[in-house]
Amino acid sequence: MVTKSLTEGYNFIDEPVEIKKEWVMQDMTFVLFGATGDLAQRKLFPALYNLYLDEKLPETISIVGLGRKSYSDEVFQSTVEKSLYAYSRRSVQSGSLQDFLEKFRYCTFDATETEAYHQLHELVEKREDELGIPQNRLFYLSVAPGLIDMISSNLDASGISQGDGWNRLIVEKPFGRNLETARELNSNLIKVFSEEEIYRIDHYLGKPMVQNLKTLVMANPVLGSLLSHHQISNVQITASETVGIENRADYYDKAGAIRDMVQNHLLQLVMMTAVHLPDNLMVSTSRVNKTEIIESLQPIVKEQAHQNIVRGQYEPGKIQGSAVAGYREEEGVAALSENDTYVAARIAIDHPSWRGIPFYIRTGKRMNEKSTKIVIEFENNAMDSGILKGAAPNLVMLEISPNESISLRVNLKDAASNQFKPVWTNLSTNSEGQPEAYELLLYDALRGNSTFFADWREVELSWEWIQPVLEAFQEDLLPLHFYPAGSEGPEVANELLMADQYKWW
Repeated sequence: MVTKSLTEGYNFIDEPVEIKKEWVMQDMTFVLFGATGDLAQRKLFPALYNLYLDEKLPETISIVGLGRKSYSDEVFQSTVEKSLYAYSRRSVQSGSLQDFLEKFRYCTFDATETEAYHQLHELVEKREDELGIPQNRLFYLSVAPGLIDMISSNLDASGISQGDGWNRLIVEKPFGRNLETARELNSNLIKVFSEEEIYRIDHYLGKPMVQNLKTLVMANPVLGSLLSHHQISNVQITASETVGIENRADYYDKAGAIRDMVQNHLLQLVMMTAVHLPDNLMVSTSRVNKTEIIESLQPIVKEQAHQNIVRGQYEPGKIQGSAVAGYREEEGVAALSENDTYVAARIAIDHPSWRGIPFYIRTGKRMNEKSTKIVIEFENNAMDSGILKGAAPNLVMLEISPNESISLRVNLKDAASNQFKPVWTNLSTNSEGQPEAYELLLYDALRGNSTFFADWREVELSWEWIQPVLEAFQEDLLPLHFYPAGSEGPEVANELLMADQYKWW
């Protein structure tokens, strides 16, 4: 099957020519709410700049940054420039820098003031007239969750979202705090924007290795042979961090790992893995979609949640030899906070493709290493019989970050001991020069391609699965286990796998 990249120069395979859709880049206005925030400085401005260097921005684009600070256009452009020198993955090209910065304008903005939206509307239309571009408008909400409703309704009331061109809305997580608030938020958004216009961004879906899952088996038939329903024993997904909450106590102490990582990132990785790996498990000629997978997750009964869910919180410990504080000692955290910084779960997917194959997920802060990976473990009956001394289970590991690689673990016989030993074969890509997640996702949004954004049904079903877990937290049905910083998490998390005679990899 012939394939053709939709993003030449990017190191991932796109959809087959037969089913791909042409995504058209059009001149537009990009309105960034929260333009003075950390996400804009570290990710969004560098992403836009690298797209500019790759000639992957519209031929003419007006970028309007909004923030409460009183900046002139010149000061804002200087702020953008500094962020490029600090965070861009590629060196700043002085010859073309001014052309890029000239695309930016700034508007001092208070989202709670009605008049601010009228001033914004005037600026947007003024720039459209100056540049001779259509009223195509993309709104990026990098703001506190509580402002999303207010901003969307005022975009409608002020007429900014009612131009003659198209509208798109990018919304950062968290999308609600629970099932009820997520539904309320979505209900309000769709009064202004259609589902097709809403892009719920999850940067894990922008990571090149995650996007590669879509065509990995198709491009590598040998993996399709390996990844057989009768050979896989379990799948493990880990997203561990060595950092703590990094001055985010106001948000994190109300969210915890369950809302910050599990409901969105990890469940999206479960869906992506189950849909695309392995391709030959599909029981019909039609492709299974992500919604089918999330619908098939066996529900958690809150009274029995402790059998499948482990929640933890880090205590003082050492990271790379340096002493670090415990969670309750972090600035802004309540002295007796019961918030979780670690969550592990055993997931059963009641779908013909994966029935009987457990998924295990875990995520935590202040862990022993920074790593996001998918590990597929295979059955080995001969090893179980004891005739292969020293042999260990075969594994395929897909490392998503900090490096991208595919590794295979096999057993080789050691001539000296006459026993088998596991050996890793690493097939790593050259990650230098790879586009970052926000580059890929912004490029898709600019073209109107929502493939790697979460749709509402996925979000709603994720919250439906999470909701009993949240209720178990609130009703003290799930104990909080402590783990020292720099460890692999609470010891009790091992019991999730030991019950099935497995262990974490």
